[in-house]
This record gives sequence, C-alpha cells and structure tokens, in this order.
Amino acid sequence: MQRSGTNLLMDVLDASVLTQVFHETDPRAFERYEMRDLAVIRQLALQCPAPVFVIKALCELDRVKALMDAFAPAKTLWVVRDWRDSVSSAIKSFGNFVPQWQRLAHGDASDWRGRGMSPATRELLAALYRAEASEAEGAAIMWFYRNALFFEQQLAADARVRVVFYEDMVQQPLREVAAVYDFLDLPGFNAATAGRIHARSVKRRRPPDIAPAVIGLCDELLERFRALSRRTPS
Repeated sequence: MQRSGTNLLMDVLDASVLTQVFHETDPRAFERYEMRDLAVIRQLALQCPAPVFVIKALCELDRVKALMDAFAPAKTLWVVRDWRDSVSSAIKSFGNFVPQWQRLAHGDASDWRGRGMSPATRELLAALYRAEASEAEGAAIMWFYRNALFFEQQLAADARVRVVFYEDMVQQPLREVAAVYDFLDLPGFNAATAGRIHARSVKRRRPPDIAPAVIGLCDELLERFRALSRRTPS
C-alpha cells in the first residue's frame, strides 16, 4: 500500500536488465493511480521487450489473486512497513483520512478504498469511528484495512506471494534483495543492485493522537505479518 516503500522495491527491480517496470504514475498502465482495464495491461505485457513484466498494484490489493491468475505465471511482492512510520509519512503527503473512514464505515464502496472490504472489517471501522479522530488515526485505520486484505484473501498460504518488510530491506539490503531476486527467479543479482538502497529513516515513533484501540489493532496485524517471516526461511 501507499507509503510502504513500494518505490524503493520497484527501483531495485528496475535495476535488472531483464525487467520492465510500470509505476502507478505511468499513463500507459494507469489512470489517476488506478490500473487500466485488464485488456490494456495484457497488451502492455505482450509488448514488453523484457522477459519480466513488473507492475505496481496499489489500488488493486483486493484483486491480487485475480491478477496473478490472469497473468499466470505471476508472482506478488507485498511490501509491509511498520504502521507508525507509514502513518507519519502518509499524513505528510495526503489528507482527508477521517472523512474517508466515515464514508467507508457507512458502507460506501464506490472507489478502490472500499472495494473488496470484508463485512467484518467494515463493521470494525464503524465501531471505532470517531468524528474527532486525528488524521494520524485515520491514516492508521487505512493502513489496517488495506493490509488486512492480505489475510482476507488468504495470501499467506499462496506460494506465489512473498511479504517484503521495508525495515528489513533498508537495514539488510544485500540479504533482502537477494531473497527477492531468488523468489522471482530473476538472475543477475549483485551488490550494486542492493546498493541502490540508501539509508532511510526507520523511527517507529508512534504518531500522536491515536486511540489505544486503533494502536492495538495495527500492532496485532503487524505481528501477524511478522509471524509469517518467523516461520518462513529467508
């Protein structure tokens, strides 16, 4: 999801001579950050001059399985960043998180934020919503409901999917980038590839004005992701 280090990962993949990458700002594949029709993406993939076609799906997290099936053989890298740092970054770049939260809690599914949201998640948003909530709390809620899609789609059991932790990537770039290249069966990894990753801030400072219930919700989801890495060899 947004503000999780996806650009960093895309840059690492772009370093390979065997890839062509499409960011969400590329008008050939996206319109206002949303992926164009499947037929358009399929044509881009067919015309791709590189052996490996890479596309970022930010607004399409609810469609990951369908996209992998449509473009089989395909794999997914799901980037997870500690919610505290993600929230701090998000509120510097975006806004309107609390009104979006209210809209989703009331059942609106008219755009990508609510698409694919489970009834249980929507009920949780409704139960936790507070009109006086801070933008940081609204951003934390968004981090939760977008990343919850990973487990709701049962992607943890899908061998085509690998979770990549932003913090691990910036602190152990050689190890993590090598693992990503290995997962994708992408040859040509070297130290220079990992060298594209420069030191980034990993503060993990809790943003102010977030209700304890929301903090607990996000901490619990982050721990579910971390538990996957503990049982899966690097």
